[in-house]
Amino acid sequence: MVQKLDYLVETASQTAGPYVHIGLMPTYAGNAGYYDEEIATSPIADGAKGEVIEIVGSVFDGTGWALRDALLESWQPDAAGKFAGQEGADPAVTGHCRFAADADSGEFTLRTVKPGQVPARGGGFSAPHISLWICARGINIGLQTRIYFEDEDNSTDPLLARIEQRPRVDTLIAKKTADGKYRFDIRLQGEGETVFLDI
Repeated sequence: MVQKLDYLVETASQTAGPYVHIGLMPTYAGNAGYYDEEIATSPIADGAKGEVIEIVGSVFDGTGWALRDALLESWQPDAAGKFAGQEGADPAVTGHCRFAADADSGEFTLRTVKPGQVPARGGGFSAPHISLWICARGINIGLQTRIYFEDEDNSTDPLLARIEQRPRVDTLIAKKTADGKYRFDIRLQGEGETVFLDI
């Protein structure tokens, strides 16, 4: 007899395992031909308005090793703070990208436009940021975080203002490098652990 449940049961989570790239980025994993085109390989197309930037980084485990199997997704507005589909949004910016850490070095690269400010709940604006979702071996539920930029005014961002342990804010800030790129490393645990969001 089937019981009627008045609540929803959460499905069990599983670690991403070694096959996440095969399912989400088959061409990257060496299995070309599944799709005519890989999904979300770039958040921008030619002609995107705004400052084109490059963010490089690695996802480190608790022992300090760079994960070479990390897969990330980003979501962001265009340079004017509009998300794809909103009126006036830049048609050359989807704002969504799926990318992986290099299998040899563990380093990832995201080439995009620097996002604009977006309205925050309760008024005001959030500082320019990119939302990230991270999965890799040993991560049962994808982790959420954000990338902010050291050369922007982050002082009034409502999310950053809620972080009680102020030194941890720095874990969300991408630093400008000598070659004009931004560096953003993600630490899963231990000293300098990145702030993750419960979304």
